[in-house]
Amino acid sequence: MRIDMEFKKLEIKPEGNWVKRNIRTPQGRKTMIYIAIGAVAGVIVFVVTQEKKLAEITAGEIIKSMAMGGFFGFFITNSPCARNQC
Repeated sequence: MRIDMEFKKLEIKPEGNWVKRNIRTPQGRKTMIYIAIGAVAGVIVFVVTQEKKLAEITAGEIIKSMAMGGFFGFFITNSPCARNQC
């Protein structure tokens, strides 16, 4: 009794950069869009709610409001409930 074994050649393709792979997915694109929208909304809310003139607002304050808005955009798209896993 003779047993012949055949093996297929395993082809491994380089996957590339993890960040680029995840940004190109539909979820990654949606996340980036919501982060940008959140950052813009954060700046708008900051400018509207402050009782300062535009010339008095510092770059640091704008960056903080953009970061908070961007975080909310990230949270909205990546929370468990946004992915129907509540």
